[in-house]
Amino acid sequence: MSREVRRKAYGRGQRAETLAAWWLRLKGYRILARGFRVAAGEIDLIARRGRLIALVEVKARPSLEEAGAAILPRQRERIARAAEVFLQRHPGLAGFDLRFDVVLLAPGCWPRHLANAWHLEDPLPRPPGVPRL
Repeated sequence: MSREVRRKAYGRGQRAETLAAWWLRLKGYRILARGFRVAAGEIDLIARRGRLIALVEVKARPSLEEAGAAILPRQRERIARAAEVFLQRHPGLAGFDLRFDVVLLAPGCWPRHLANAWHLEDPLPRPPGVPRL
């Protein structure tokens, strides 16, 4: 992929994340972080509503069906690993409920927020104070 193609894709992704963040704000969420990146993975949006922390993956594609199909198991695992790092860095959130959400975007459609889109198995032991995902 050329540098120009990557730059344009990055810009589209940033616009999609901004739209998804506003959509979540309209639904009563407060955005805690955008584009949280660590070596283990990345989380597009981290949002809070009450005692709930939503770890949100944003996908924009030509159709909502294509956007939903673009979330692969490997990517979900990377999001979960990034979530562990985020929670270790923010111990004040240890008592909150956690959820993996998705916001799907497509031209001509309202954003679709899929709450509790997936669950991950939890084979690894957790450090003290870090809740199970």
